[in-house]
Formats: sequence, structure tokens, C-alpha cells
Amino acid sequence: MKNPRRGAHRAKWIVAVLLLPSSLLAEPVPLKRVVELALAHATGAGIAAADEQRAAAGYRELRNNYIPQLSTGAGLGYSYGFPLGLEGSAPSLFNLNAQSALLNPSLRDFVRAAKIESAVAALKNKDQRNQIIQDAVLSYAELAKWEQRLARLQETEADAVKMQAAVAERVKEGVDSELDGDRARLSAARIRQRVVEAQGSADVLREHLSKLTGLPAAGIQTEPDGLPDFPALAQDPSASTRAADANPAVQAAVEHAHAQYVRAEGEHRAFWPTFDFAAQYALLSTFNNFQNYYIPEKPCTTSLGTLLCPTGGFHQNNATIGVSIRFPFFSPSQRARAQAADADALKATKQAEAARNQVSEETLRWQRSVAEMQAARDVAQLEYEIAQKTLTAVQTRMDAGTANLHDLDEARSQASERFIALQDVTFDLERAQLGLLRSTGDLEKWAMGAP
Repeated sequence: MKNPRRGAHRAKWIVAVLLLPSSLLAEPVPLKRVVELALAHATGAGIAAADEQRAAAGYRELRNNYIPQLSTGAGLGYSYGFPLGLEGSAPSLFNLNAQSALLNPSLRDFVRAAKIESAVAALKNKDQRNQIIQDAVLSYAELAKWEQRLARLQETEADAVKMQAAVAERVKEGVDSELDGDRARLSAARIRQRVVEAQGSADVLREHLSKLTGLPAAGIQTEPDGLPDFPALAQDPSASTRAADANPAVQAAVEHAHAQYVRAEGEHRAFWPTFDFAAQYALLSTFNNFQNYYIPEKPCTTSLGTLLCPTGGFHQNNATIGVSIRFPFFSPSQRARAQAADADALKATKQAEAARNQVSEETLRWQRSVAEMQAARDVAQLEYEIAQKTLTAVQTRMDAGTANLHDLDEARSQASERFIALQDVTFDLERAQLGLLRSTGDLEKWAMGAP
């Protein structure tokens, strides 16, 4: 016969496991997987891809003006007297029209500008990918920081609760004062506050990564040491200039300025002659009495016999093919449009120059920030190690009876503070390194683990 207590005990364990937070049961998600999902699922990536498709379609729209555009229809209707044309064409049962550009200098420049803008959209898409990667990696690193801090704080909280209970007993026994009890409660309350802060920050970051990757927020957990090693900082004075030239945002600004200059040339060449191909076929109607208003064809005698002479008359089948030539020579509105295009091109050039200067300065700033954060991280690491050794020494003195609970509590608080400071400095260093990688164009290669 089974023991009912054992069954109840097992049921309690099952309920406890089911009630555990799902984040504790989730498997860690590698950083590379997070980046891949973010690039595939993030809304920014979809917007950038749509912009790139739109730019490519705009280029094809202009380029296809050199391909004959075909249209068909009819011009049927009642007529009284001479059959007037419907929309500029004779009444027809069926008509077919074809038209395309043959020689159009202005259109040629517009096509070139649209092709350059298509490349600009691809560069902007690349820059958007870098932004998504930076956001995903930074959120992942910050979540790892809060997860580690939460685990450390939960251990410290347990020690603080024990310390608070021990001090309360000492107060009852008259060994410690009421002030010592208040200090113990304050220390425990501060730790609980930090636990709540860490838990809240981790939940917010999981929700953000969930929106970014499509993963359930409760199932997102970081791997220990999930970030790859960062490349060594190169002390090259010209690195900022090279980074600015290789930056996708700067390249997009430069190419956009080029496209604006080409478009301005097209506006100026709108005064040049244009040649267009045109063709039309129409099957005219007879119920409009169209044939009554044309001179009938007369028979004439030739060596081949009596034929209808082509001196005129009505024909149902009609066709026209040729070249439409235009010589624009006076258009004040077009001249003003060309001047506005020149201004846009100058503005785009200055914007490209400003973008290059900004990226160059940011790269230099990130380089200096990485060097400073590395030095600060070394200091924080040493302070944390000293605090840990001090805590060990106080624990040894406690075992020997030469230290009291308050000394131990103070040592634990110092070690916890130094651990938090080390985490914050390390995260600031990672943020600076990510910013530098994005400025130099190496972020995606680093994040995806490419050699």
C-alpha cells in the first residue's frame, strides 16, 4: 500500500515546479539566434526592405519608358452632323496605341538618378540592419547584467534576512541597541528594493526582446558569457576617417547627393529636343455616317484594268506610325524647377559632408570612451576583488570570534556594492564597444560570429 504522505509530498513538488517562473525553466537563447530573429522579425527591418523595394520599382518605372506602352479601347457614341472626335480621336470600333521614348536626355538623367537612389535605399537598409543588431545585442547584454545581479542579490537577500533575525535576537537580549536593529532592517529593505529593481528591469528587457525577435518574453534567458570577445582597440589616428568613409549611413548620404546632382542635370536638359516613338491603329465605325463626309473613291482605267484610284475616300482600317519631335525653348516654370533641383543637390552635398564629420567624430569619441571604460573596468575589478577578500577575512575573524555581525554585514554590503559597480562599468564598456563596432562597419560580422 502506498504511503499517502509520500503522494501528498510528491504532489506539492509538482505544483511547486508548475508554479515556477517560466524564465527559470527556459533554455538560454544564444546571442546569434537573437540577432538572426531580430533581423527577420523586427519592424524596422521590414520598413527598410519595403523602402528598398519601392526605390527599385521607381527605377524600373522610369527605365520602362523606353519600352512601348500599349493601350487599346474604343470610341463609340452617337453623333449628329459631322462625327466629332471622342477625346481627340475618331469614332472607332477598336483602336490600338503604342508610345515610347526614343531620345530624351532629361529622362535618361532621371533614370540614372533613380538607379542611384535604389543603391541608396540598399545602403539605408544595411544601416538599419546595424541599428537592429546594436539594439538586440545591447538589450541582450543588459538583460544578462540584470539576470546576474538578480541571482547575486537573491543570495545577499537571504543573508540579510538571517542577519536581521540575528540582530533582532541580540536586541532582545540587550546586546545590540534599537538603532542596530533599525540598521539591519534598512540593509534588508535596500536589498529588497534592488531585487525589485532588477526583476522589473529584466522583465522590461525581455518584453523588448520579445517584440524584437518574436520569441515569448517568458522564454528569453541569456547565456553566461553570451557575448563574443570584442576586437582589440586599434590606436590608429586615421581610423575615424576610414570608418566614416565605410559607414553605410555616410555612403547613403554621399550617393543621395550624387543622385540629386544627376536629377538637377535632368531638369536642365528638359530644354533639349526629345524624340518619341508613336503608333496607332483604328477600326472606324460606319454607323456614325463618317464615310458621308469624305470624297468617294473614283474608278480609273490602268493597264491592269479598271481600279479604284487612291485619291481619297473613307477606309475603315487606318494606321499611323512615326516619331514625335518636340523642341521646348521657353518654359519659366521648368527653369525655376531646375534651379530648385540645383538647390536640393547643394543641400544634399552639405548633408553628406555633415554626416561624414559626425560619424568621424563619433568614432573618435567611441575610441576614447572604450579606452576610458577599460581603465575604469580594471579599477572596478580590483575594488571588487579587494571587497571579496575583505569579506573572506571578516568571515574568518567571525569564526575566530574577533569580529561581530555588524562587521560581517558591512563587509557584505561593500562586496555587493563593488559587484554592482563592476557590472555597471562593464556594461558601459560593452555599450561603447558596440558603438565603435557600428561606426567602423564591423558590427554584423562580429555579432554573427563570422571569422
